[in-house]
Amino acid sequence: MDKKPDHTGYWRTNLKYLLILLSIWFLVSYGFGILLKDTLDNISLGGFKLGFWFAQQGSIYVFVILIFVYVRLMNKLDQKYGYREK
Repeated sequence: MDKKPDHTGYWRTNLKYLLILLSIWFLVSYGFGILLKDTLDNISLGGFKLGFWFAQQGSIYVFVILIFVYVRLMNKLDQKYGYREK
């Protein structure tokens, strides 16, 4: 007989991943781009102030990277719980 997948564990882990990744994105976009902007502006990145860079570009780059991280984590989670594409 097929083993019934643990849906509760799967979704609990999925929500944990989402919370962690969205917290990172919030920290980078809101924290670095708005709250810590003045402090980060003392550092230069490619001729631009780092606070400005995070507000304009950095949060977008981090978001795209987090999408790839999420896909990788979910593929591993799917394998762990026995889900597969049909």
